[in-house]
Amino acid sequence: MAKKIVFMGTPMFAVPILQSLQENGYLISNVYTQPPQKSQRGQKVNKSPIQSAAEHLKLEIRTPKSLKNNNEEFEYFKNINADLALVVAYGQIIPKEFLSLTKKGFINVHASLLPKWRGAAPIQRSIMNLDKEVGISIMKIAEQLDTGPVCNSYKIDLEDNLNASQVAEKLSSIAAEKISSNIDDILEDKVKFIEQDHSKATYASKIQKAEGEINWHESADKINGKIKGLYPVPGAFFIFKDERYKILNAEIGKEIGNPGEVINDHLEVCCGDKQSIKIKEIQRQGKKPQNIEEFILGSQIKKGTII
Repeated sequence: MAKKIVFMGTPMFAVPILQSLQENGYLISNVYTQPPQKSQRGQKVNKSPIQSAAEHLKLEIRTPKSLKNNNEEFEYFKNINADLALVVAYGQIIPKEFLSLTKKGFINVHASLLPKWRGAAPIQRSIMNLDKEVGISIMKIAEQLDTGPVCNSYKIDLEDNLNASQVAEKLSSIAAEKISSNIDDILEDKVKFIEQDHSKATYASKIQKAEGEINWHESADKINGKIKGLYPVPGAFFIFKDERYKILNAEIGKEIGNPGEVINDHLEVCCGDKQSIKIKEIQRQGKKPQNIEEFILGSQIKKGTII
């Protein structure tokens, strides 16, 4: 008899993993995801990427606002009698009482090399911290956030030119490729889970919008890390004449000047370490993204401006 798997995920990062399970013939009895969200103006209700994918795959979908103190959902989950739950960026803490409701536990695909970067924003924090490598960890969920034992990790080098969206796509692809062998081994008790070294843990707290503001006195590497790490949302930005300008893409240059000084007609800005940031794509508040050649044609930000 096929083993029952409950899949729990929400963002695009989780979609290739769900699709991989389906393509490889696993019995996905239910998909849990965050409920649809209203757009800012309330005109449209947006389903999560996982809900859209699950609907396309004709899978049973559950969208509870919360699992905490939710007796109805607890009883429903209990009656599934699942062999395994796979959690991929679900966006909710799994309550302790749920963790005993599957035969082989709850397994999490976490986008960091645990115990580094436990928490909500591991990819963004890795890039902003200028880490040399990133990866995913396959772990058993424990009561405390991202503290459970790990059975496998897969790493890639963190290239300077990759932003958070591109890194997430790479890691999701790796997880989709590796998840079947991990699930098979877990279901057959062939895998060994190893406790994390909790003394080496670091935390990837949720990104706050205000963190995106650029301090031009910082090093060019640090600023570029912020630009790459916070793409596409919330984005790295500066304020000029009370307007927000979001930098979507940039690279490091070698020009020298005062921090925040625009030193040529191509919007190259000096940083605090005798290097500069060459802005390649930018978005003015309320406007569409533009490449730098388009932007400078009508911009008030000229050579010599301090931003």
